[in-house]
Amino acid sequence: MSGDRELQEAVSRFVRAFGLHQPDQTPCGQPVPTSEAHALGELARDGALRQSELAHRLRLEKSTTSRLVTQLINRGWAERTPAPDDGRGVLVQLTQHGRNAAARLAEARAKRFSAVLDRVPEGERADVLRALSLLTKAIDET
Repeated sequence: MSGDRELQEAVSRFVRAFGLHQPDQTPCGQPVPTSEAHALGELARDGALRQSELAHRLRLEKSTTSRLVTQLINRGWAERTPAPDDGRGVLVQLTQHGRNAAARLAEARAKRFSAVLDRVPEGERADVLRALSLLTKAIDET
């Protein structure tokens, strides 16, 4: 098998094993679409963000992010407010319900990642993290 084919197979196996192909739940088993979980995480970490900044961080189109934010608002997890320094700009911030949901997701994510890392031999953990960083950087450069 050629190197690119091996990478394709390895990434596909990882996606399936980690549950990334299941659109209606997070890899840690929470009943929240992964895109919403990522948006909650970004907003919980940094507070109010411009909707355009959220789109950039999530690597989504602006229209997709707008629909995503609307979904968060419909769940009662977020709200849009005008940007104070720009009449056309929109900030997105979490409500208390959204902060609670983000905290639950963070806890479930921490448990899942801890359990996964515990299964990786201690002497190989740094190599796994380094390989993931290298792969992410290579993807970012394409």
